[in-house]
Amino acid sequence: MKIRFTAILAPAFVAAAFTVVPAFAADSAAGKIVYDKCKTCHLADGSGNPGMAKAFGVTIKPLGGAEVQAMSDADLKKVITAGSGKMKPVAGVAGADLDNVVAYIRTMKK
Repeated sequence: MKIRFTAILAPAFVAAAFTVVPAFAADSAAGKIVYDKCKTCHLADGSGNPGMAKAFGVTIKPLGGAEVQAMSDADLKKVITAGSGKMKPVAGVAGADLDNVVAYIRTMKK
């Protein structure tokens, strides 16, 4: 009986030991609330505010577009926390809020 137990359950234990499970899943609904800070320039739908783009002399990339969606989560987080071009870092967005807003941006994919 002991051999049978080992032969049947050992592979399951090995598979479980090598399965990576995130500590938590990012919450896009919570990210939508955090995204309120972004709406002035990026608009609610992430398409980019043409008036702000003109005022700053920039092109605001659509957040649902291929270029932004192709960025890694780490790259998106860096843009949010460090800024990019004329975009300044977003104050007060870190930790779970940062993960959540990135998850929300992912929902904008066209």
